[in-house]
Amino acid sequence: MADGLLGPAEIRELAARLGVAPTKKLGQNFLHDPNTIRRIVAAAALRPDDVALEVGPGLGSLTLGLAGAVAHVHAVEIDPILAAALPGTVTAAHLTVHPADALKITGDRFDPAPTMLVANLPYNVAVPVVLHLLAELPTLRGGLVMVQKEVADRLIAGPGSKVYGVPSVKLAWYAEAKSAGKVPPAVFWPVPNVDSGLVAFTRREPPTGAARAEVFAVVDAAFAQRRKTLRAALAGWAGGAAVAESILVRAGISPQARGESLTVEQFVAIAAAATTSEGGGKLGPSGAQPEEVDS
Repeated sequence: MADGLLGPAEIRELAARLGVAPTKKLGQNFLHDPNTIRRIVAAAALRPDDVALEVGPGLGSLTLGLAGAVAHVHAVEIDPILAAALPGTVTAAHLTVHPADALKITGDRFDPAPTMLVANLPYNVAVPVVLHLLAELPTLRGGLVMVQKEVADRLIAGPGSKVYGVPSVKLAWYAEAKSAGKVPPAVFWPVPNVDSGLVAFTRREPPTGAARAEVFAVVDAAFAQRRKTLRAALAGWAGGAAVAESILVRAGISPQARGESLTVEQFVAIAAAATTSEGGGKLGPSGAQPEEVDS
């Protein structure tokens, strides 16, 4: 067990002792490679005074690496058995375990306040977890998350990319994101049938001009029907294609453009133009299912 980190034998022994088997429902793939743990901790560029927030610590592999690098670690674990066992594996006074669903947890649960999100995120909830925590925790200055490679590509995509969509725009609202490399399937148990990707992000000031909820409603509507022009895609949100066209023209955006060509600032411009539209009133979301939940 190099550097006190868990290898494959320790992970399997610990799981057997707890009677735990990884479940697909919770998106559990336990990391068991010390070199990958060291790589993640290094890539996160943590400071000794940072407060790390980890989601889905599982058996504690990454938690051990984080505990040696920061002032405090908050670990949010939805599985009650794993949450109860974690303090026995990571015997650190500066670890706080939260037996909770990361999608429902609120900022007031954390003391001290987290400054960095570093996590091997369950594939099935990766995007909504990142967005929820950035909204809930303004103290986060950035983070490094490991997600399915396909999701990583979507999170870091820019306008014009084939995979640019709802997750790309919403993360760009909060932060600047970039790839921090690829992780092979062999470092996990069980071995997933996809590669993983590391996404590093640094918080920035959100664009000004419209409220987040209003901007995100435009984003959801624009990408609900990707192949349609914005004039058509925003018709339901705006209350008609003609109204949508008027708003787009006011925002300085071609009604024939498509959502995947717009920056987050341009989505803000559309939301701002809508609030000053001649029809008046606050426009509501289209009712489309946000793409972010299907990560």
